[in-house]
Amino acid sequence: MHPVDLAIIVVYLAAMPAIGVLVGRRQRSAADYFIGERSLPWWAVCFSIVATETSTLTVISTPGLIWAASGNYNGLTYLQLPFGYIIGRTLVSFVLLPRYFKGQQTTAYAFLGERFGSAMQGVSSVAFIVTRLLAEGVRLFAGAIPIQVILKHFGLNTSYWQIVVVLTALTVIYALVGGIKAVVWVDVIQLSVYVGGAIIAMIVLAGKLPDGWTSRAADAGIFRLFDFNFDFLHLLTSQYAFVTAVVGGAIFTMASHGTDQLIVQRFLACRSVADGRKALIGSGVAVTVQFALFLFVGAMLWAHNGFRTLPELGVKGDDVFTNFITSELPVGVAGLLIAAILASTMGALASALNALSNSTVADLYQRFTKRQPEDSKLLRHGRMWTLVWAVVFAVFGSLFSNRNNPVIEQGLSITGYTYGAMLGAFFLGMWVKRARQLDAIIAFVVTVAVMAVVVLAVKIPPAPGAKPVVLAFPWYTLLGVLITLVVGGALSLRHRTPETTAAKEPEPV
Repeated sequence: MHPVDLAIIVVYLAAMPAIGVLVGRRQRSAADYFIGERSLPWWAVCFSIVATETSTLTVISTPGLIWAASGNYNGLTYLQLPFGYIIGRTLVSFVLLPRYFKGQQTTAYAFLGERFGSAMQGVSSVAFIVTRLLAEGVRLFAGAIPIQVILKHFGLNTSYWQIVVVLTALTVIYALVGGIKAVVWVDVIQLSVYVGGAIIAMIVLAGKLPDGWTSRAADAGIFRLFDFNFDFLHLLTSQYAFVTAVVGGAIFTMASHGTDQLIVQRFLACRSVADGRKALIGSGVAVTVQFALFLFVGAMLWAHNGFRTLPELGVKGDDVFTNFITSELPVGVAGLLIAAILASTMGALASALNALSNSTVADLYQRFTKRQPEDSKLLRHGRMWTLVWAVVFAVFGSLFSNRNNPVIEQGLSITGYTYGAMLGAFFLGMWVKRARQLDAIIAFVVTVAVMAVVVLAVKIPPAPGAKPVVLAFPWYTLLGVLITLVVGGALSLRHRTPETTAAKEPEPV
């Protein structure tokens, strides 16, 4: 590795924890640690949301989505999914967000505690913790894969576990000391780094492309945006179908950004409901622009690689951008892109650590001990659990030793098990007045069990004699919501009257 590239990476790795500690070093209370005492500007929260939902694999893989593994081209059709995200986040901002700003709630699951009781709040919090542990722990390991490849190309031989431990240690420094303020402001910087890296890659690529490449791209379908194939099996199995992407994407993001504490904690740090709406809807627009940027990088890479398909290139879609970074970027730019990849991994991990700590303290410790400890003790608990979860993530991510482990694929799709049950529980509480706590818990557990079968075992043959494929992931959440509402609604019919008194318990601080 060139000394300039190495210097950029080292400076970045040292600067991010230092900046995080500097920003959040003066924590005054648990509310300050977890939601920044609702004082953060909406635009910073908006960018933090985008950085939180962006992983290393997003940065590396999105350019490769231009290609289809079959030898055809997906073009820009992946952009249909964030179109659905904008719709879903708009609905969340008007349906769920105002409920979170009532009282002193610091987690998404406090609403379920008020509506149904502590048991339901605990069940939803445990589901979030398990889901986030699996998804983020595996994503941490998956993020180490391209980092190892890049470092190896530059002569630095590292193990996956070494990358995982170093990233976790650096991230926990500012997450532990600075809380949500540090996480948000570092996210803003990290988003700027990897978006800036993509723009620089585009500038470098632009000087390498042949004349008339945009015309050839248009003729080949590289710039195709919509997939209006309304064949029923195609709608069920392709995430690129227009209806699947927009409708399924909208429902999916209602769960991911309306019920997942990882994101809810962000907009709860805003100053008002209006600011929360700006942050949430703005994040949908920003992530659409981000996807468009990386997909355009993919289109440029297609032209740069001789207008060839993946079988002709002999590589996977995930490897195209990585190969360009390691072999063709000038000195300094390669270091910046590697720093950008590190940024996306550290940002997602820091967000998960703070959200898990928040949910553990507010949804489990306070609810089930029925205690109202002094604020300084809650702050100590928050930091203690941030450290505990950091150790768990490091150990979990280090357990994997190769990129072919099937657990990786299962871990990355784990949200399909729980998102529908979570969003369905919220809708059950809002729409089915007769539903009681036991009804909600049974519906939640049944939905998770059914979705596990759907995700792991259900296969759909797209055509006679063709290899069976799975249901497109955007439909998982909608199916889970329907199961929860049907089961919970049916159980609620046992009760003659609506539940008039929710479990009133001490509000978490």
